[in-house]
Amino acid sequence: MSTMADVARSAGVSVATVSHVLNGTRPVLPHTRQAVLDAVETLGYTPNSLARSLVTSRTRSIGLAVSAISNPYFTEILQGVEAAALEAGYSLLIADPHDDPEHELKVVQLLHGRRVDGMIVAPSAEPGGLVAYLRRQAVPTVLLDRVLGPAGPGQEPFDQVCAENSGPMAELVTHLASLGHRRIGLVAGLPGLSTTDERIAGYRQGLAAAGLDADDALVVSGSSEATGAERATAALLALPAAPTALVTANNAMTIGALRALRERGLGVPGDIALACFDDFAWADLFAPRLTAIAQPSREMGARAVRVLLDRLAAPDREARTVRLPCAFVHRASCGCPEPRPGDAGSSMESTSQSEKGTTP
Repeated sequence: MSTMADVARSAGVSVATVSHVLNGTRPVLPHTRQAVLDAVETLGYTPNSLARSLVTSRTRSIGLAVSAISNPYFTEILQGVEAAALEAGYSLLIADPHDDPEHELKVVQLLHGRRVDGMIVAPSAEPGGLVAYLRRQAVPTVLLDRVLGPAGPGQEPFDQVCAENSGPMAELVTHLASLGHRRIGLVAGLPGLSTTDERIAGYRQGLAAAGLDADDALVVSGSSEATGAERATAALLALPAAPTALVTANNAMTIGALRALRERGLGVPGDIALACFDDFAWADLFAPRLTAIAQPSREMGARAVRVLLDRLAAPDREARTVRLPCAFVHRASCGCPEPRPGDAGSSMESTSQSEKGTTP
């Protein structure tokens, strides 16, 4: 196995120069740098990552803490994070906080103990302990998918990357209203999450835009998971004036809602229309195919990595909140005519990308 000394002899330079080239610890003349890189390739030299971390105080690793890794939505985010990290030469350490505040703090402490250079975290509904730890330890962090409100006095805001929520949800509601629905139910997500709050706000915006009154009885929490959504849908259907259309606020809850409808012998869209926030791989395999908001999950993951790398390169830069646009995927579960066979459903961008210098 080749050593750094072998590379130095082959390139005609000192071992220190090889170290500077590989670790980026000191500028090296271009022709010298190229000679070292050529020697590394010729000899098949593999740098010792542990030794490099001792020299640079960097491990070139990123900690990722997201819940429900089995959820297709977070799986696609993970793919985006992994691809962008690998491209930048970083390894990835992954932990699942299970949307539990105590477990969330434990896994973040564990990742920090592994000396990751920075973290990408999807915070829980009660992230107080997590936030306090990250600020106290000054851990470079990007919040993913779920964002925090304004930072308190004397507190630095976090970089954040998420999708647009309110506008796309309003678009689903106004679309259903345009088809004649006047009682539109919402199976909402876990209370306390920013995504839940923003999608409820978008639902109400959509009602107002359509000239419809908001009825709190039509908004029921599905706790962001299938079983909760099944119960929530049953509660909506049991109302004296049941909704004629449903909107589900994530893909897992769409499954739960469909189960509840099937158990009651209700067909979509003949008996009740359905539209969902979160497209997923098999949404166009249902009969009818599901009208949905598609989030840019892979791009969110990749962008979070790029924002974190910017933070590592410039620790004092102003914090950013990056919001990425979603797409309205028009199929038939809303009650519109079924697209022709072979047509994947029309899709159009529903919101424009935005980027702010500080947290909202």
